[in-house]
Formats: sequence, C-alpha cells, structure tokens
Amino acid sequence: MGQAIDDAALNVLFREARTHTAWQPRAVGDQTLRDLYELLKWAPTSSNSEPARFAFLRSKEAKERLRPALAPGNVEKTMTAPVTVIVAYDMKFYEQLPKLFPPSPSARQMFEGNPQLVEVTTQRNSTLQGAYLILAARALGLDCGPMSGFDNARVDEAFFTSAKASTGCDQEFFPEGHVRSNFLCNIGYGDASRLHPRLPRLPFNAACSLL
Repeated sequence: MGQAIDDAALNVLFREARTHTAWQPRAVGDQTLRDLYELLKWAPTSSNSEPARFAFLRSKEAKERLRPALAPGNVEKTMTAPVTVIVAYDMKFYEQLPKLFPPSPSARQMFEGNPQLVEVTTQRNSTLQGAYLILAARALGLDCGPMSGFDNARVDEAFFTSAKASTGCDQEFFPEGHVRSNFLCNIGYGDASRLHPRLPRLPFNAACSLL
C-alpha cells in the first residue's frame, strides 16, 4: 500500500489521456465491462454508500432511446461510441447500508426522511464513482468521453422511471423510479487521428494554495 506507480502508468491514466469524441469500430465486450466495474467499485464513498448505478448502453435500440435526450453536438459522438454509460445515482441507496456499512446499524435511518442529505450524498458520491470509472477504463486500455449536454429528465424517463424502461440489465432497481442520471460517458477505443491539440490546464499557483 502507498507504493507509487511508474511514469508509464501515470501517462496512461493522466498525462497522455484525452477526452475522445471519435471512435474506432472496435467492440467492447461484456467481460471488459464487468472488469471495469470490478475496478471502479473500490471508489471511496460516504459510509461506503455506493449510490452510483451504471447503465451500459450498447445496442442500437438503447442508443436510439437515448438520442432524443442528447444535445445536437453530442449525437454523433454518442451514437458511434461502442458503449455509452449513464452514470446515475439511486435515491434509495440507503436501503443497502445495512449490508454495505455494518459498523453503523443506524446509518440507514440518518438518510430516510432527509431528502436534502440524500440529494447531496448521491450527487457527490456518484460523481466520485464516475471519476473512478474513467480511471478504471483507461487502466484497461479504453478511452473515454465524459459529457453533460443532455436532458436529464428525458434520460430518466427513458431508462429509469417509465414502466417500459428496460435497460437489458438484470438489476431490478433500474425501472423502479428512484434512479436519476448524473452524467454520460462514452467508452471505447478512440480514434486518435481526430483529436484536436490538447488544451491548456491551470498551473499550480492559479488553482492551489498551500496553507
């Protein structure tokens, strides 16, 4: 524990990683997506709450259901991506706390009846889990294109709240009406020939302070 990884790994995860909008015609297999989850699930979350839920859209039918919710500039990059992940969060995540956080038997009661705390917790922690998804994907040799630019309500209606919502997943919680979308992330093997020059980043002194 606490062992630094080498420069080659840092390049893959951070320095040379790019946000991709164009994709090679290479499929991402089911086992790769399972391997991806087995890595990202170790993200730290408040009280080990793990509120994030992930819908991996691969089929043409699933992508077409997503299309009406996309901003125009996000349609092509999403429809051509091998996988689009809806990074979402479960507003009833606390029902899992007796199993996920046994050191505190009363943790569930802290969230029940407190919608403001639930909202803050789900938003923050599902975003953190989504960031781990990006790092895990890069570690497995995949490229990512995280994005906003979509209508959350339309995504939720199409995949999470409608009686006809079926993602093809085996998790029963997806169509139950208490899962909400956070952001989207396209995943696949990026077409590096269509990348634009890398944009600048803020230097340490502009973004950080040492107190």
